[in-house]
Amino acid sequence: MNAHASMDHHERMRLRAAAFRATRVYPGPVGELLSRELLSWEEFGYRLGSRGMIMGIVDAVMKAPVPRPEAA
Repeated sequence: MNAHASMDHHERMRLRAAAFRATRVYPGPVGELLSRELLSWEEFGYRLGSRGMIMGIVDAVMKAPVPRPEAA
């Protein structure tokens, strides 16, 4: 069996949390793109191997502050 054929539950949940958070940290098209990429990586990309860059993005998204809504 390929060593990259599966991800553990913790990694999958972390990717999903980052995908959800990306749309709040980066409202608009950038956040949507990041969210889709993270969800795609969870579903398919992990099979390709190296997780370094994608997990770095997950770390950055999870540490980034969520912007406060501007007062109306």
